[in-house]
Amino acid sequence: VQLVESGGGLVQAGGSLRLSCAASGSTFSINTMGWYRQAQGKERELVAAIASGGGSTNYADSVKGRFTISRDNAKNTMFLQMNSLKPEGTAVYYCNAVESAGWVYLGQGTQVTVSS
Repeated sequence: VQLVESGGGLVQAGGSLRLSCAASGSTFSINTMGWYRQAQGKERELVAAIASGGGSTNYADSVKGRFTISRDNAKNTMFLQMNSLKPEGTAVYYCNAVESAGWVYLGQGTQVTVSS
C-alpha cells in the first residue's frame, strides 16, 4: 500500500485547509485509516481516525469540533477538513493506513503551517 498526502500549506489562524490522502496498491486490504501529525521537537500524535466503512470516527480532544475526517472507499481517498486552525496546529501531517492483517503504512507527510 502506498499513501500520498496533499493539500498542506500556509494558512492564517482561523483559516481552513483540506488534506487528502490517496491510497494505491492493495487497497482492498485497508481497514482503519487515520491522520497523525508531528510538530517540530514533539512526538507524533493521532489527530483523527476512521473505520473502514466510515461510520466510526474518533478525534484528538484538541481538534474535536474543528476537524472532520472522511473517506471515499470507491476512490481510495481519505480527507481531513481542518477549520478554525490554530498556530499550534503547525506540523507535518501524515496519512496512516492499517491492513486487516495488521500491517501499518504511513505516507511521506504534508506540511501545514498556521501563522498567528
